[in-house]
Amino acid sequence: MNNIDVNYKNKKRYKTAKYPIRQPLFFTGLIWLLCKIDLMNKDYKIDKINMEGLKPPYIVLSNHMYFIDFKLAAMITGLSRVNNVVSIDGYYRRPWLMELIGAICTRKYTMDLHLLKSIRKVISRGDILFMYPEARYSPCGINSYIPESVGMLVKRLKVPVVTIVHHGNHLYSPFWNFRKKRRVPFHTVATQLLTPEDINSMTDAEINAKIREAMTYDEYKYQKENNILVTEPFRAEGLHKVLYQCPHCKTESKMASEGAELFCRECGKRWRMNEDGTLTAHDGETEFSHIPDWFLWEREQVKAQIERGEYFFEDEVEVYSFPRCYRFIPLGRARVTHDAERGFVLEGEYRGERYYINREPLQMNSLHVEYDYCYIKPFDCFDISTENDSFYCYPTRENVITKLAFATEIIYEKNMNK
Repeated sequence: MNNIDVNYKNKKRYKTAKYPIRQPLFFTGLIWLLCKIDLMNKDYKIDKINMEGLKPPYIVLSNHMYFIDFKLAAMITGLSRVNNVVSIDGYYRRPWLMELIGAICTRKYTMDLHLLKSIRKVISRGDILFMYPEARYSPCGINSYIPESVGMLVKRLKVPVVTIVHHGNHLYSPFWNFRKKRRVPFHTVATQLLTPEDINSMTDAEINAKIREAMTYDEYKYQKENNILVTEPFRAEGLHKVLYQCPHCKTESKMASEGAELFCRECGKRWRMNEDGTLTAHDGETEFSHIPDWFLWEREQVKAQIERGEYFFEDEVEVYSFPRCYRFIPLGRARVTHDAERGFVLEGEYRGERYYINREPLQMNSLHVEYDYCYIKPFDCFDISTENDSFYCYPTRENVITKLAFATEIIYEKNMNK
């Protein structure tokens, strides 16, 4: 069945298919200065590897932890003009400002063909293209999926590639509780990973493999190895949003957290998050002392459900759409389903007219999720985007969005392998 868009009664959607302006030098200098001032009271270190003599145009690929990523990156790109690829929710209430600084607008996990034209325009001008290829904040301090299209893009642009890997940013403000900050140092490493000569001698797949290897990170391993202690008493609050399944009784969505404690509301088992980032069970076996191991175990549970043909998600959700940049439009209640055959289906009504959105498995390599989303209301939601609209869905069911993100990625991979 074909999609039926929401009828907004002649209200225009924001046009993402337009070229970014070349960043004015005034803004380049102002951004650098403001970031430098903001970082003055922060404990940070920046290492540059193979960066001597590198001049634009080139591509920067960075991991993404928190807003401070942008400020640290500005210390690396300096006074060179930069065009950042930015999701449309970053334009909320300030599209004029984002356009003035040369941002490239897109909607997450869509087939945005004009984005490629904008990227080519940036490189042809001799400027820096800045991308976050994971297209999300890291949910658990480890690397996420980088699509094959990144290697293909690099191969065709034939300009140097710089990778930036931030450490400490997730520990300072984890995605699952970004409102409460921790006192930790920051360490950013910028590396010229590929030269044009390297790119010419490599295939798309080889380029992508090298990028994925260079952008592999583990914040909790980094914390342990560098003896970084997070002493704040609230350090585990919100951790249940990513560690949603109990490894003891296997129950999903019954985990909770308080202070430095993580616990299951079904079987009662409790774990303590230690100052070094490890977990210790109060009683019995500590199934996972390393947080990312628990997170990846959950992913394997979802994968097994999909392979057995048991995975299916259905819920009534409260929907807010974002066709333009100044306000989210409440669409009321709708029904959403997700499975391995049809992908996501969102069905609802707005002002008496039906809308129907279907994003098939190969149309989404991942899912945009938000914990305590600050722009609409402070609860967990996920976003299903089309090429000209975005639908932020607040589930009725408790603590399900991390599993939905896992399932989206696994279903995509399964269909790609076919």
